[in-house]
Amino acid sequence: MRPAPAHAATPSEPPTHAVDGPSWAGPDGRAEAGGSAVSAPPSRGPAAVPAPVPAPGDRGGRFQLPGGLAANRFTLGGRGGTGSWASPAALAGVLVALAAVVTVLQKAPCLLHGWGAPNVYYAGCYSDWAALYGGRGFAADPWAPFQAGSTFEYPVLMSLVGSVGAQLTQWLPFGAEHGTLVFWLVNLLFVVGLWAAVAVLTVRMAGRRWSDGLMVAVAPGVILAGTINWDLWAVALLALGMYAWARERPLAAGVLIGLGAAMKIYPLLILGPLLILAVRSRRWRPFLLAAGGAVAAWAAVNVPLMVANFEAWSVFFTFSGERGPGLSSVWHAWDVTAAQAGWAFVPEDSLTLLAYGAFAVCCLGIFVLGVRVRHTPRLAQLTFLVVAAFVLTNKVYSPQFVIWLIPLVALALPRWRDFWAWQTVEALHFFAVWMYLAKGASGSMPQHSMDDSVYVAAILAHMLAVLWLCGRVVWEMLHPEDDLVRRDHLDLPGGDPLAGAYRSAQA
Repeated sequence: MRPAPAHAATPSEPPTHAVDGPSWAGPDGRAEAGGSAVSAPPSRGPAAVPAPVPAPGDRGGRFQLPGGLAANRFTLGGRGGTGSWASPAALAGVLVALAAVVTVLQKAPCLLHGWGAPNVYYAGCYSDWAALYGGRGFAADPWAPFQAGSTFEYPVLMSLVGSVGAQLTQWLPFGAEHGTLVFWLVNLLFVVGLWAAVAVLTVRMAGRRWSDGLMVAVAPGVILAGTINWDLWAVALLALGMYAWARERPLAAGVLIGLGAAMKIYPLLILGPLLILAVRSRRWRPFLLAAGGAVAAWAAVNVPLMVANFEAWSVFFTFSGERGPGLSSVWHAWDVTAAQAGWAFVPEDSLTLLAYGAFAVCCLGIFVLGVRVRHTPRLAQLTFLVVAAFVLTNKVYSPQFVIWLIPLVALALPRWRDFWAWQTVEALHFFAVWMYLAKGASGSMPQHSMDDSVYVAAILAHMLAVLWLCGRVVWEMLHPEDDLVRRDHLDLPGGDPLAGAYRSAQA
């Protein structure tokens, strides 16, 4: 019996497309040359009618940004539309719920016995929430970060989140008697919701490779470090910004990025990759809308407090500028080693220049690579490289910074073997940090504690693991035939958003 005729083309599903890349085998086994027309695979019968291969560069819309959600149609127990991704989203939510249970069990020693040192370190359940509730005045005044004399060393939007959590804590029963515990639980509920949102957004952005998005749901890094601080708020805002960019809404994307920067500065780093794509495509309007939206949103949050209470607003910037080498940074590893070897310490008055200078050099290298590489890089690839460079060169590399990278790895380098190897190293580093702090807090003899050299080795190991991922991403940028996303002919939302325009400019 002859096969059924090919799936009919519709205005949103063109039957052919141009591939941005060298020749490699397509889904139907035929070789595809870069820029050549490739027919959609034929149907296999009435029981299974596959959608045509998406067309990178054929995305329409106001800004002509390819990579929108229509290009990532897939089916799993559904026929398209909402039903086509409800099951993957539901699975992501279930996995997050199960992982959250593991989180609570791992933090149980502190939930049952409090967050006192050194036991908080030996149990690996330290949380800034518990330390800050009493230490920064939340217990006495939920809105302490906005009062005169504030010492809360975080950006404005994070101050707001902390204050809302503290206010809810004091409104709830037992909030006054068990304030620290209730404050932790209130923030946990917010974090689980944000965790699920990031997982679902990543699944959605991964398109037909939706299972790669489940990395976020099951990541040991989130299980262990998600309750240290409020970082998942910034992660969620950046994920929403990337999703909005994929939906051809650059202004909305910029607003979300700006709000993320008002929560934690790192979401602003995505503007660099967007600039690279704008340079390649020679189309500036989407980038300018995103950049303008980010600046406007950040200013809308920061300027009122800046005017009303400049001292409270400036605490974050003063603290960031004056702080010395922080936990798990390369600078701290040097100082710990120097203390044992008798070497000179990192000069604190030069640390800011060293850290930001190293980051600037990395950014320059990424810019040159992104502009000069033959095939247009995906946004997730460029963003991962920039964020990884930031954490590797920063004054502090807190254990929770791993959360920033996890969704980006799921989109930039969706290889599960590399993911699990990296997460294993990060888990070992997580506990090494607390053992290092436990030695100082307990005052125990060296023979009863972990040697500092083990802590330094853990720092170097987790940095080398991130550098390995960076190397893999760079390799796939240079050799797109090895990129699983490109090899499957997926135009990932947030990746290659201006590839079609670049090809037109090069023609």
